[in-house]
Amino acid sequence: MLTLPNLLTLSRILAVPFLVALLWWPGWDAGYAAAFAVYCLMGITDYFDGYLARAQGTVSKLGIFLDPIADKIMVAAVILVLTARGNIQGWHVIPALIILLREIAVSGLREFLAGLRISVPVSQLAKWKTTLQLIALGSLILAGAMRWWPLPQQVGLAALWAAAALTLVTGWDYLRVGIRHMD
Repeated sequence: MLTLPNLLTLSRILAVPFLVALLWWPGWDAGYAAAFAVYCLMGITDYFDGYLARAQGTVSKLGIFLDPIADKIMVAAVILVLTARGNIQGWHVIPALIILLREIAVSGLREFLAGLRISVPVSQLAKWKTTLQLIALGSLILAGAMRWWPLPQQVGLAALWAAAALTLVTGWDYLRVGIRHMD
């Protein structure tokens, strides 16, 4: 049960409080730089846990359960801290909120469908959404470390809006599948 892929997934969950602590002080450039490194490492483990599980034939129920939870915990924590600390503010809170609400709704929908023994595979568009989301948040973290350079902030906010747009499309796709199975 505690295979290397599952340990990598668990490490992402355990790293979230450390990531949040590094992001807590918005004027601390070194903290944001360290947070960016931790965030990138978490992203790399996200890739490798799935890759290794498939390559080694060790895909497990625990891994299938924990992987999306680890992703959602990381994304939600980063969005909340960046918003609380003013890295995401004004109108840019809207795409952050869209992303959070969709994650909650899709999790609930997946749980409902799992009770009916209906699996909803992750679409290619949802993978692009996740990629844009990770780029957005990584760029916004990097912007906190490089306040003198506006490009990471601009890239982060543009990617956040693009991720939110894809979030709405993929959320609607999941909802359409779910509605077919509701009375």
